[in-house]
Amino acid sequence: MPCRRIGASSALLLLALHTPPTMAQEAGSGSASIDLPEVKVIAQPGRAVPDAAPFDVNAHPAGQTITTLDWEQTQNAPDFAIGDVLRAAPGVTLKQGNGPRDQGISIRGSNARNGFGIRNIAVFEDGFPVTQPDGLSRTDLTDPHAYRSIDVFRGPSSPMFGNYATGGAINFHLWTGADIRGLWFGSDAGSFNYFNEYALFGDVLGDFEYSGIVSHVRSDGFQPHQAFNTTTGNILASYAPTPDDKLVFKIIDNYVGAALPIRLSLNQFRLNPFQRDCLTPTSAPGCASVSLFSNGRSGATVAQTADQAGLGRHDQRTVLGTRWEHNIDADTLWRTQFVYDNKDISQPTGATSALGDQPAFNVISDLTTGGISLFNLPATHYAAFSYNRVHLSNDTYNLVPGGNARLGALTAQLTGYQDNLGFRAREEIRVVPPLTLIGGFGIEHTGILARNTTFSFPSATTTTTNLLQVGRGFLDSAPELALLYRPDPAWQFRARIAEGYGTPQAGNLFVTPQGVAGNNTRLTTQTNTGVDLGADWTPDDSLALNLTGFYEFFRNELVTQSPGAGLQNFTFNAPRSEHRGVEAGLDWRPLPGGRVLLAYLFNDQIYTRYTEQLSAGTKTASFARNGKKIPGVEPHNLLVRLSYDESGGPWAGIGGFVEAFWRDSFFLDNANLIKAPGYAVFNLNLHYDPGVRLAYLKGISFFFQVQNLLDKTYVASANNVADSINATSGLANGPSVLAGAGGSIYAGSPRSFMGGIKVKF
Repeated sequence: MPCRRIGASSALLLLALHTPPTMAQEAGSGSASIDLPEVKVIAQPGRAVPDAAPFDVNAHPAGQTITTLDWEQTQNAPDFAIGDVLRAAPGVTLKQGNGPRDQGISIRGSNARNGFGIRNIAVFEDGFPVTQPDGLSRTDLTDPHAYRSIDVFRGPSSPMFGNYATGGAINFHLWTGADIRGLWFGSDAGSFNYFNEYALFGDVLGDFEYSGIVSHVRSDGFQPHQAFNTTTGNILASYAPTPDDKLVFKIIDNYVGAALPIRLSLNQFRLNPFQRDCLTPTSAPGCASVSLFSNGRSGATVAQTADQAGLGRHDQRTVLGTRWEHNIDADTLWRTQFVYDNKDISQPTGATSALGDQPAFNVISDLTTGGISLFNLPATHYAAFSYNRVHLSNDTYNLVPGGNARLGALTAQLTGYQDNLGFRAREEIRVVPPLTLIGGFGIEHTGILARNTTFSFPSATTTTTNLLQVGRGFLDSAPELALLYRPDPAWQFRARIAEGYGTPQAGNLFVTPQGVAGNNTRLTTQTNTGVDLGADWTPDDSLALNLTGFYEFFRNELVTQSPGAGLQNFTFNAPRSEHRGVEAGLDWRPLPGGRVLLAYLFNDQIYTRYTEQLSAGTKTASFARNGKKIPGVEPHNLLVRLSYDESGGPWAGIGGFVEAFWRDSFFLDNANLIKAPGYAVFNLNLHYDPGVRLAYLKGISFFFQVQNLLDKTYVASANNVADSINATSGLANGPSVLAGAGGSIYAGSPRSFMGGIKVKF
C-alpha cells in the first residue's frame, strides 16, 4: 500500500453511498427532462434564442452536439470511477490510466492515444475550468457520486472553449444545496477489499446556498501491487448580496495514493494478464519488469517487478475558484471568474520518477446579452476574454533497486511556464421561429518558455550536463457555423462545421522518439475541422432517439506512443488524418417500469498523409502510413442496458438491470501489424428501495451488483506501440517482435461483487 499523504479534505469524517451507471441523450441546448425510474435521459431539443435572459450560452451553446447525463443513471449501482457514468454518452470511450480513478476519457477518439489523464478535451466543474493551462486534466479528483448532471460537448469546440478543445468539452455539475437540503450518506463494499464511503451535504439559507461531498475510496486491487486510496472534498457555494449580483465559490481538494503495476506487452497479457506469482521477473511466465541502474546512474541494470521497485503515484490537487455574476439589465449578464489550480506530484511510474509542483491560474470574463436584435431578428450575443498561466516544474530521477521507489540520480530538470490569451465571440440568431443560425469565432495566443536540463553519466563519477531552451509562440484561430432546425416539438435537426486547435505541451518538446529526454521541439499545433449532421426524435415521453454523423479533417495531429517498457511516451505530428463516424443514442420505455438504453459509436480514423522514420543501430528507414488506421481507436463501441423497476404491488421498489459493454478490437501500431483484442463485458444489478419516508428520513436504498458477470479477461487500457526495424537488415520487424514490446496494456478487472446502502436525511 502506498504511503498516504493527507489533504485538507481528509480532515472531514467520511461515510458513503454509492450509485450506478446509466445513459443519456442528445441536445442542441436547453433541456426538457424525461423522468424515469432508474436512469434519466435528458432530451435537450436545442435552444433557439430564448425569450428570457440568455444566460446559458456558455453552458449550452445552440447547435452543438451535446449529451446530458442525469444523476438517476447512477442511482442504484456502484460508481467506481467516472467512466462508469460517461460510458453512457454516445461518442465517449474510456481507458484505464495510471491509477484506479485516472480514467482516459475520449470523445470520438480524441484522447484514445494518450497514456494517462485527459488531453484534447476541456473539462469544467460548475463552469470553473479544471483543465490546467497546459491542457492536462485528470479524473482522480472526480468522484461520480458528487454530480447532479454531466454535459458532454462533442466535436471541435475551440470557438467556445479555446485551446485543447479539439475533441469537445465536459462540464460536471455538483449537487446544489436546494437539491440536498440535508445529509446523504452511503457506503459500498466489495471484492478485493474494496470500500467506498462518502457524505453529501447542502442547504439554502436565505441568500446563501452551499453543497459539497467528502469521500474516501480504497482497495487492494485485483492484481499484485495495485492497492490505492483516494480522498476527495468538493464544495460549491453561492451568495447573492443583491438581486442583480451573485458570488459563486468552488473548492476541490484531492489526494491519490496508488501502487501501480507495469504495463504489459501483448505477449505478456496473453500469458499472465493479472501478473500472478510474479514475485520476481522470472518467477512465472509473462512477468513484467523495469530495468533499474544498480547505482542509480548508469552501467549495470537490475530487472525488478513493480512491487520490488515500489512503483506508484502520490499526488495532491487543489482547486480554488470564485465567480462574480452581475445582471446589467434583464437581458444582459456579465460574469468574471478566477481559478487557482495547484498540482503537486510524485510519480515513480516506471524506470524513472517525476516530481513537481505546478501552480496555475485562470481568468475568464464574458458578457451575454439578448436585448439587442441583429438585422431586426432576435439574437443572443456572447463575447469572452480569457487568460491563464501555469508554472512548469518537473524533475526526473532514476529509480534505484531495492523498493519504496528510492530515487537515484537526477536525469532531467524542466522549468518554465505556459500561458494562453484568448478572445471568443458568438451570435445565435433566430432567422424564423423554427430556424436558428449560429456563428462563432475564437482566437488565442499560446506562449511556451521552458528550459530542460538533462544529465548523463559516462562513468560512476562523471556527470555531463546538456541544456535545451525553447521559446515558442502559437497563434491559433477557430471559426464555427451551425444551423438548428425545429419544425415541431418532436424533431430537431442539426448541421455544424467548426474548428479546434491544441498546441503541444512543454513536456512533449523534450522527449525524443527514443523515449528519453532530448530535442523534440519541431512539434506544432494540431488543428481539426469537423462537420456534424444530426437529428433528434422524441415523439413522446416513452422514446428518445438521436443520430449524428461526423467527419473531421486533422492537420498535424499530435499522436503519442510508447517506444518500449521503462521509456517515456513521445509525441509526433501526423501531417494529415481523417476521423469519421456515427453516434447513436436510444432511450425507450416499451412498458411501465421497463427501459432500454443504448449508446453506440462507429469511429473510423486513418492517416491520409504521414511518413514514419524508424532507426536502429546504423540503419534508418522510412515507411508511408497513408491509408493506415490510426492506432488506439476501436472502430465500434456499444453500451446496452435493459432495466426494470416495479412501482406498485407487493414487489414495489424492487428493480434490476443487465448491461453489456462491447469494445471492438483495434490496432496498436502505425503499421497495423498487431491488435488489442475486442471484448464484451456483462454486468448484473439488483436493487431495492423499500419506500421508507419519515420525518427525519428522506429515503433508504440498497443494491448488489456483479461486475464482469462472465469473468472475461480483457484489455482495459492499451497505449500505442512504436514500430521498429532490424538493426542489421534495416527491414521492418514483424508482429512477433511488436507483440513482445512492453509498456502498453493494463488488464481489466475479473469478476467482482459489490453491494451498498444509501441513506438520505
